[in-house]
Amino acid sequence: MTNRLRTEIQEEEVVEQEIVVEEKPRRDFSDNFFVKLLTKGAISTDDATRALPFVLYLAFLGMLYIGNRHMSEQNIRDIDKISKEVKELSWEYKSSKAELAFKSTLTEVAKRADTLGIRTAEEPPQKITVKEDAQ
Repeated sequence: MTNRLRTEIQEEEVVEQEIVVEEKPRRDFSDNFFVKLLTKGAISTDDATRALPFVLYLAFLGMLYIGNRHMSEQNIRDIDKISKEVKELSWEYKSSKAELAFKSTLTEVAKRADTLGIRTAEEPPQKITVKEDAQ
């Protein structure tokens, strides 16, 4: 039985060695689609040469379009960033304004002044009158 397995393995190795990989022949440059189109197709080399400035103009316009798109997206990002910053500053302004309004109330000012030793007058202020000499 072991001989039989060895012969089968040897036969498989021989079959594997007999497999030949077929390589495709390399195509020449003349088989290129564009070369065929320019030599044998509807467009001649002269027509392609004459159309080259227009093709370059279209490529330039395409690059301008892409650049403009990138700049506009960057501007949109900047606008969003600045609008978020404006909202934050607006919230800070409103909270500071509310805090100032609270601290400037009469009771809060009296509390702060009391720590300094200044108290509110319990007697109403007196009016000072000056008599003028009749000369």
